[in-house]
Amino acid sequence: MFMKSILKLTSLLLFTAFVMSSCSKDTDPADVDVFAGTFRGDIGYTDDEKNISQANGSVFVTKVNANYNFRFSDGIPDLTGVEFKRQDDNTMVSVGSDGTGVITINKDRLVIGFTRSGRTWSADCGR
Repeated sequence: MFMKSILKLTSLLLFTAFVMSSCSKDTDPADVDVFAGTFRGDIGYTDDEKNISQANGSVFVTKVNANYNFRFSDGIPDLTGVEFKRQDDNTMVSVGSDGTGVITINKDRLVIGFTRSGRTWSADCGR
């Protein structure tokens, strides 16, 4: 029982250290397999029922391998399951999703203009 607790605690500490190291503001999401970071700035969302715009919003970005999730503040629905492939050293291209538009992300900036199933997300944020 004691060994199980120590093993769980050790695993949790290692995972926390890994996530914290991937969250550095100097980390470019394209350069790592696991990323978590918050970008702040102008965000927006529209669909048939909502039109939300926020000048001081935030987007929490998580990445595992090439799969990105964008969690918006201010009641904006999450944009999840966006897959990217690296085009060159500075360009990531959205692939395999059922949406259209542009998402650009690097260590300093997040820009989103993306439409999926009649819903549109936008962001112009810095970190």
